[in-house]
Amino acid sequence: MLNASLSLDLDNKWSYMKTHGDAGWDEYPSYVDQLIPKTLELFNELDIRMTFFIVGLDATKDKNKPYLAMIKDAGHEVGNHSFKHEPWLHTYSEAEIREELSRAQDAIEDATGVRPRGFRGPGFSCSQTVLEQLLDLGYEYDASTFPTYLGPLARAFYFMTAKLSDSDKEKRDALFGGLSDGMRPNKPYRWQLSRGQLVELPVTTFPVVKTPFHLSYVLYLSKFSATAATAYFTSAMRACRLAGVEPSLLLHPLDFLGGDEVDGLDFFPAMDLPGALKRQRVAGYLRVMGQNFNILPVGEHVSHIARNELPVRNPDFAASPEATDSDYSPKSV
Repeated sequence: MLNASLSLDLDNKWSYMKTHGDAGWDEYPSYVDQLIPKTLELFNELDIRMTFFIVGLDATKDKNKPYLAMIKDAGHEVGNHSFKHEPWLHTYSEAEIREELSRAQDAIEDATGVRPRGFRGPGFSCSQTVLEQLLDLGYEYDASTFPTYLGPLARAFYFMTAKLSDSDKEKRDALFGGLSDGMRPNKPYRWQLSRGQLVELPVTTFPVVKTPFHLSYVLYLSKFSATAATAYFTSAMRACRLAGVEPSLLLHPLDFLGGDEVDGLDFFPAMDLPGALKRQRVAGYLRVMGQNFNILPVGEHVSHIARNELPVRNPDFAASPEATDSDYSPKSV
């Protein structure tokens, strides 16, 4: 059976509020204490191990540390999801990127006892400088690319619903990527960097048409037709098999929590579904995935992939100016 991988970007409540422009995010409200037990219980029932990409700032909070340690104790992989979870990471200077990555990995290791070996950028934010720094820090893979043509549409919807000033929108002008992202491969490859190569495992999209099928999208579709949502996800799995794509499926915390359990995040897709129903539907989708693929944490998936000869690509990110954002103050949080 072909392999696949599963990962959850552990974006906390404050990070969604911050990206959305909501007041009160800097008090760092959290749902980690609700989320982790519920997800670990579900994955234990499904006998699935996966990767949790952890935000470094959350790993510094004493109230979160016991729950983050539970992830490692349950046999799951931990990855680096940046320190401050700012989707404009690609605009940072080289020194700021180094600080962001290293500070996050140190906090994650302190909370879990495990040093991350993989990275995913917040909001799929990445740059050649990020990749170079990952390689220099000894990372084995990046998982930040999202090959879809629908990024500009998602960004337009986000801007319509967010409470952002013009300067805030400018920071986020690359959120979810551009049309050119759809031209990137669905299959893994190696980035050719100045000091070596780094494996890239994209977040998989529907082969050929490149539409997303990570579960936030599928759950949103299920609001209108649960049958159609299951059929779409099943078709995506079959299309991946036919195309020889070993999928890397992305999860988000709010795929497991509903509006009846977390308030103030109504802008996120499908938050009007009860949490118990979401978890039931997610379990169904993952069973479909397990019928088609052997599900692994991302790091194990990459280890299998890396045994093969992979295509090599030069970084193709748009050039970004050196950071001048006065909001970046890594020592202040």
